Amino acid sequence: MSDHQEEYKSVFIAETEGHLEEIDRLLTLLEKEPGQTEYVHALFRITHTLKGNAESMAFTTLAEVSHALEDLFGVMRDEGAVLNADQFNSVYKASDLLGKALVALKTNAKVPHRGIRTRLKVIADQLRSTEEEPPKAKIPAAKTKATAKSKPVAKPATKEPIQPEAQVQDPEPSAEPALEGENSIIPTPEITEAEGPILSWSSKDLVQVPVYKLDDLLNLVGELVIERDRILATHAPTAGPSEFSRLNRLASDLQYAVMDVRLVQVGFLFNKYHRTLRDAASLEHKNVRLVLDGTDTEIDRNVLQALSDSLTHLLRNAVAHGIESPEERQRLGKAKEGTIILSARSDNDAVLIEIRDDGGGIHVEKIREKAVSRGLISAEHAKLLKEDDLLMYIFEPGFSTQNQVNTLSGRGVGMDVVKRAVESVGGTIRISTEAKEGTTITLRVPASMAVKGTLLCQISDITYAIPLIYTDAVVSIYANEISTLNNRKVFRYSGEPVPLLFLKEYFGQRAEKGVNATCSHKAPELHPEQKLELVVVEAHGRKVAMVVDKLLQQKEIVEKPLSPPLQGNSSISGVTILGSGRVCPVLNVVSLTNAFFASSMIGNY
Repeated sequence: MSDHQEEYKSVFIAETEGHLEEIDRLLTLLEKEPGQTEYVHALFRITHTLKGNAESMAFTTLAEVSHALEDLFGVMRDEGAVLNADQFNSVYKASDLLGKALVALKTNAKVPHRGIRTRLKVIADQLRSTEEEPPKAKIPAAKTKATAKSKPVAKPATKEPIQPEAQVQDPEPSAEPALEGENSIIPTPEITEAEGPILSWSSKDLVQVPVYKLDDLLNLVGELVIERDRILATHAPTAGPSEFSRLNRLASDLQYAVMDVRLVQVGFLFNKYHRTLRDAASLEHKNVRLVLDGTDTEIDRNVLQALSDSLTHLLRNAVAHGIESPEERQRLGKAKEGTIILSARSDNDAVLIEIRDDGGGIHVEKIREKAVSRGLISAEHAKLLKEDDLLMYIFEPGFSTQNQVNTLSGRGVGMDVVKRAVESVGGTIRISTEAKEGTTITLRVPASMAVKGTLLCQISDITYAIPLIYTDAVVSIYANEISTLNNRKVFRYSGEPVPLLFLKEYFGQRAEKGVNATCSHKAPELHPEQKLELVVVEAHGRKVAMVVDKLLQQKEIVEKPLSPPLQGNSSISGVTILGSGRVCPVLNVVSLTNAFFASSMIGNY
């Protein structure tokens, strides 16, 4: 296959993935509201486009199955028919088969499809056969300029040769009202005989660019920013105040322009979870609806992609663990249908993603008992822990409060993976719950992985960067303001005791014992009038005040990952290069906080 054909294929796959997600979303909406005619019209349009795209690329399986779906939705549109539960299941299976066929394009594998195609044809024939019977549940006829004798566009494949999509015209374009806010349906491609099946766009200001090209461009911009900082640090002191101002502004503008290109709306991911929730609720025999909020919030596509599986697991968990059965909800005076809200909103340089359900909440005492029985914590210490700290044990590997194992829950697998995925992009996770009212899980993740806002500080003779996404405050105190609580050195901040982590001693002991050794964090001898610089950070709802030697400045950096053999150092998430040319390690606040509290619990403080 030529390079051009490979490029067309990659464009087709990207388009089709969006089409399939939209099909699943619309099917779940249509299943709940069978009388909504616009869903049927939208499904017909999507499968019509998908069929044409697949035919133009000679992808037979995708073309034939999407053609069968188009026929079915055409019958529903023209006859005003609705599907029953079994028929809906068959349509969902057809959608899943389209997904498998799309994956098979990458491996050139064969996907059997004749059975589901025949099943769809049988359903279409059944809907046609009910035309003469009294209608039981008909979709209201859409207002259209076409006559009553208009026929569906799609014909059985055996009676009509496959034609290029550009030659297939929809006779009722004005009869299909567009869904409000929908912009993911991609225009039908055109074919040029001389060049073959080229996917061209009707919109002249839209260009598709492979992600790897954006990544390469972003890396080059990162190098440019580092070089700019070096030039400024070297020559700015001897030059005039405005000598390099234009260079500085242009480099910054270019950096943010490239970052902006990589941003996508969270709605592109959120919309696919309608199907996820529908399948989970069906397995659990529960009535659940999904409500999306803040879908126009923008975030780096790499962050969103990294969270895809985690959000799937959290939503399935909300159905399995959170939402009660319809009978139980009715007994408690709740609506039989449970609600799960998936929302996103911007918060400075971060994005907050929430999964909130109106279920029964988490039994905190069960968490406490399970943590003690598994030896994760002593019974004495468990009594002292606050509710927020106890809830974090849900993310321990193998932890589950379910006594029975089923398809969705009980194995204790998944929540620890969710926590690792969130931490891998520099985020944190928190849980709050209220008995009989529900549970909220909040993910706080960076809006961009390209540039980090950091606070530069000095420890011994090394400059470190602390990500601002975890930084709560910068405080200066005197040693006589420090007290001792539960064998920890603490100071009062916002009315609460916050433990101190002396980074100089911590790194010094790690250097002696090895980076993966369990180290103590004992405080050094301090003079009562000695002044200390603190950076208060928060990770997973727990605050720690990191003691540094000197605070330098706030700076946006381009972080690079650690390379072997340093990638095993859990205290450092990456490095950057300062204007002086020196390497600056970026502190892994989450790992440091976890290690600090773990060693404190086992008495090494």
